[in-house]
Amino acid sequence: MSFSAVDHGMMARALQLAERGLWTTSPNPRVGCVVVRDGEIVGEGWHEKAGEPHAEVHALRAAGKKARGATAYVTLEPCSHHGRTPPCAEALIAAGVSRVVAAMTDPNPLVSGKGLALLRAAGIETASGLLESEARELNIGFVSRMTRGRPWLRLKAAASLDGKTALNNGISQWITGSAARRDGHAWRARACAILTGIGTVRDDDPSLTVRDVATTRQPLRVVVDSKFEIALTARILQGEPVLIVGAVENAEKMALLRSTGNFVEILNNGAGKVDLKALLELLAQRGINEVHAEAGFKLNGSLLREGLVDELLLYLAPCLIGHEASGLFNLPELTRLDGKQRLRIRDLRQLGEDIRLIARFP
Repeated sequence: MSFSAVDHGMMARALQLAERGLWTTSPNPRVGCVVVRDGEIVGEGWHEKAGEPHAEVHALRAAGKKARGATAYVTLEPCSHHGRTPPCAEALIAAGVSRVVAAMTDPNPLVSGKGLALLRAAGIETASGLLESEARELNIGFVSRMTRGRPWLRLKAAASLDGKTALNNGISQWITGSAARRDGHAWRARACAILTGIGTVRDDDPSLTVRDVATTRQPLRVVVDSKFEIALTARILQGEPVLIVGAVENAEKMALLRSTGNFVEILNNGAGKVDLKALLELLAQRGINEVHAEAGFKLNGSLLREGLVDELLLYLAPCLIGHEASGLFNLPELTRLDGKQRLRIRDLRQLGEDIRLIARFP
C-alpha cells in the first residue's frame, strides 16, 4: 500500500509523541496518535502511564467533534480488548473517524490484527506498515516480550581503549567522564529492570538507581546471587524492593531478604548457578520489556555465551589501563578467527571525551 507525503509526516509526528512516554509507560508500549481532518491536526496525544488513557483517547478528546470523518494516525494497532482501559478501536468507531493508519500491528500473536479488523467491520478504512521499523524500534522491548517471551536485554559497559573495566583490586570509578555517565543513567531510566551480579554488588556496592536524569519511576533492580551472599547492608537493598535470584536454597537469608520487602526466587540451571534464560522469562511474566544489564566480567560473559544479549551499549574512554586489569567479558578462548562473534554497529558518537557505541548481533 502506498502512503502520501502527508501520511508520512503525520505518522512521524505520532512517533514523536509516542517517544514522550519513553520512560513512563512500562509495562505498556509507547504509543502516539494524531487526528487529522482536511490536512490539519485537530487532536493529538500519547500514552503517558499504565492504567491511564491510551494515546487514541487523548487525541480524540482533543479533537472533539472534529474527529468525525478524520484520519487517525497511531503508532501501534488500536487495542480491541478490555484491559485497564476500554478498547481504543471502539473509541475510534464511536468518534466517527473515517480512516485509521497504524505504523504496525499488535505484536501479541493472540490479538494481532483484531483491532484493525474491528475497525474495518465498522466501515472504517484501515492501513498499516507506515514507518513500521521506527515504531518497532521505539517498542523493541514490548515486541520482544510479546513475540519471544523474554525482554530485550541491553548490556551496558564502560571500558578503557584496551577493553578494561576495572583494576585488579576492583577499582573502577570512574573510567568514563560525566557526560557518558549521565547518558548511562538515561538508558537506565528507559529500562524496566536493571540487572547485575553479586560480584558487582560486592566490589562496587552500587545503588543502581537513576540519578543523573529526571525520572518519575525507578526500574526494578535484579541481582543474580547464586548462594544468596548479598550483605543486608548493601546499598542496592536500600529504597524500593529488589529481586534477588539465587540457585541454592538458603532459607535463613531468603527469609531475611523477604522480611524487608524484597522479592526472592530460586532458579537453578542444574549446575548450581542461576538459570539466566529462565530469569528473563520470569521478568517477562512480570511485565518487564527492557532489561539494562550493568554487571561484571563473569555475568557479562554468561549472558553472551547463552545468547541472551540483544544489544551492547559500550562507553570507551580515551585511556589505557594495562593487560592485567579486568576485561569486559568472560568468554572462551578462540583458536580460529572464524569463531568470532560478529556485531553490527548501529550508532557511534562522542560524549565529552568518551565514545559511545551501540551494537547488535546480526
